[in-house]
Amino acid sequence: MASGGGQKVVLITGCSSGIGLRIAVLLARDEQKRYHVIATMRDLKKKDRLVEAAGEVYGQTLTLLPLDICSDESVRQCVNSVKDRHIDVLINNAGVGLLGPVESISMDEMKRVFETNFFGTVRMIKEVMPDMKKRQAGHIIIMSSVMGLQGVVFNDVYTASKFAIEGFCESMAVQLLKFNVKLSLIEPGPVHTEFETKMMEEVAKMEYPGADPDTVRYFKDVYVPSSIDIFEAMGQTPDDIAKCTKKVIETSQPRFRNLTNSLYTPIVAMKYADETGGLSVQTFYNLLFNFGSLMHISMSILKCLTCNCLRRRTISPD
Repeated sequence: MASGGGQKVVLITGCSSGIGLRIAVLLARDEQKRYHVIATMRDLKKKDRLVEAAGEVYGQTLTLLPLDICSDESVRQCVNSVKDRHIDVLINNAGVGLLGPVESISMDEMKRVFETNFFGTVRMIKEVMPDMKKRQAGHIIIMSSVMGLQGVVFNDVYTASKFAIEGFCESMAVQLLKFNVKLSLIEPGPVHTEFETKMMEEVAKMEYPGADPDTVRYFKDVYVPSSIDIFEAMGQTPDDIAKCTKKVIETSQPRFRNLTNSLYTPIVAMKYADETGGLSVQTFYNLLFNFGSLMHISMSILKCLTCNCLRRRTISPD
């Protein structure tokens, strides 16, 4: 598998839908043809949407490979099938979500989330890093989340997996800098994907054995409606995240952390403003349990604002 002279080889995980698909198509359709995109997914039977979105660039600047980031063998085979194992940019996008009262989530379900979101990402980094260090060139981009910076109620396990990858990358970035390899985290807030919509519909219907009735009620009647409000008011599209990712690739001095949604900066700032953690815990508590209706109104106002002037400025880095 070769790329044209001067083209950057970009390997992307999790391209069957959502953010991964949009990043793959955006880079493959680059007007200057600067990228040779290797789009990967666990099950190639799910390739139709990507192939359709790529159109005429499929088989030209975009090729497809099977990859299961939870398998050592699959990861090795995938990278070995790239010419000279030369990857300029790795975009780790594959991930899974998990939502609900922690009492009703089995340890096996929790491990599955970590197996993909943490160990799968680390497995990819380990596979491409030695070649990048040897060449003293390369860029590793990790799709993290605002939830890698700030815990969110009822997202305990997903949040923990993103905190884990943020800590891993923060440590790794220091070493990679010595070898001239860049590492960047992309930190979206809510993103409108089918995955999210489907999940919200499902959680409202589910039973939560092991969790007490009050907790189930807070989850279904307080958290889920608030969450839907937040998605509607502050949500970005997979295309927004793809554009942000392309900017991170193309900037000469990419930032380590890249929040894609400017409406989330106050939430993160609050955490740094009070190192005891009390301010953010209390604020989230009040938002959820004391000011539910106020939050609904605030979100409606935000929605009006973000529809026009603010929305145009949200893709960062600008």
